Amino acid sequence: MLSKIKSEIEASIDAKQQSLKDDALLGDIAQLAKTSIQCLEAGGKIILAGNGGSFSDAQHLATEFVCRLRKDRGPLPALALGTNASLTTAISNDYGYDHIFSRELHVLASQKDLFIPISTSGNSANILRAIETANKLGLQTIALTGATGGKLADLCPTVKVPSTITARIQECHILYGHIICELVEQHFFPDGEKE
Repeated sequence: MLSKIKSEIEASIDAKQQSLKDDALLGDIAQLAKTSIQCLEAGGKIILAGNGGSFSDAQHLATEFVCRLRKDRGPLPALALGTNASLTTAISNDYGYDHIFSRELHVLASQKDLFIPISTSGNSANILRAIETANKLGLQTIALTGATGGKLADLCPTVKVPSTITARIQECHILYGHIICELVEQHFFPDGEKE
């Protein structure tokens, strides 16, 4: 059992070490942070979406923006799609599960907003439909995904974790998301850091 625990920790560390060595990936993370800052400076909000563990990641990162990451500071506008269970079940029932994010995005988004879909495979039908809606609405969209990028890599820019293992991808998505939140927080609130 201990060897399995160690191998899982080593695999997680390896995905992060590969991230650290990939200058193009680091540039993609920096670009997503810059785009987030530009969106918020223009009066927009950050909208996130994902399924399963990525749904939890979307909620987690939206919370970091609105509440706080490392500083006592004012809120930054962000939300995760799909958090209204009544709406999600109604859309699923009336239009199909593929529409749960796109329909909500259509009514909540403005052209100033940034859409960050999260998909480990890049192939989730409801995420793909949401990206198509975002593109029609003229939103900036940058996705967090795994090494292949899946089908969504043809629809928008991506930040790709150098792994095809779902758990490793999700672990890196939270790492990248925390880095982005911290860079955004530091930009808007350079003083008053509280550990």
